Parts: sequence; structure tokens; C-alpha cells
Amino acid sequence: MTIESVRAFLQQHAPDIEILELPDSTATVEMAARGHGVIPSQIAKTLSLKIKDQPLLVVASGTARLNNRKIKDALGGKPRMLTADEVVAITGHPVGGVCPFGLATPLPVYCDVSLQAFDEVVPAAGSTHSALRITPKRLAELVGARWVDVCDQA
Repeated sequence: MTIESVRAFLQQHAPDIEILELPDSTATVEMAARGHGVIPSQIAKTLSLKIKDQPLLVVASGTARLNNRKIKDALGGKPRMLTADEVVAITGHPVGGVCPFGLATPLPVYCDVSLQAFDEVVPAAGSTHSALRITPKRLAELVGARWVDVCDQA
């Protein structure tokens, strides 16, 4: 999977979007922001969770923090972060490169409203050295995400 599955997904659904590959790792929000010349909150981090044994993804602003009460209210249960091994097995992407594109397993995707503060966000693209630039609205449309309010801004 990884970057190749993201490339295939984009070729099919959004051929105009370019994957940006950097020589240095962008595995953390801070590293990604520095590498792509944006503020940390503009990074669209993808969180891999389970609620009641259902894996799902939440894409949120890089500085947003999950709010367990909001998640429980919006998604019906207490979230548990997936382990690194579960992340790779379920998404096909390594930790630090997880994104909602080109997934190994179809998953529910939720976009937190924290992304809507930006005209453009920068999610990873399947590896710890890749990303892309996209509007939050298009990101949600491409992956069939539902908008939710499950985070607090830091």
C-alpha cells in the first residue's frame, strides 16, 4: 500500500492533485509544517481509532486535540487509538504517513470542523516523506467523510 496506493487513488479520483515528496521525514505535525512551509494547525493529521471494535479515521487540524466527550456524543463510544501494527494492517499506511486516501481496508472517515478554518490543508500521502495540498471541502468529498466536532483547538 503506502504512497503507491495513494497515487493510484488520486489518479482515479483526483488526477490534478500532486503528491509532494520531501527528502526529510514529515512524520510529526511539527516536521510536516516545517517541511511544507505551513503553520502546524494547517497540517491535516489522520488519527486511527477504534470505537466499539469499529476502526475509523478522524482527520483534524494538526494542533487539535481529541475530546473524548465530544467523540462519545458524536460517534457513540469511547475512542481507543490503534496500535502501530493495527494502523499498518488496517490502513496500509505507516504511522506518520496515515491518510484517508488509498486505504487497505474501507473505513469510515470523519473530518473534524477544525479543518474548516483553512483554505488549504496538508495531509500525509501514505509515507513519512509525502503529503499533498487540498481544500478541506475537497478532502472530505474525495473520501466520503462526514463532518463532526470531536476536537478542541490547542
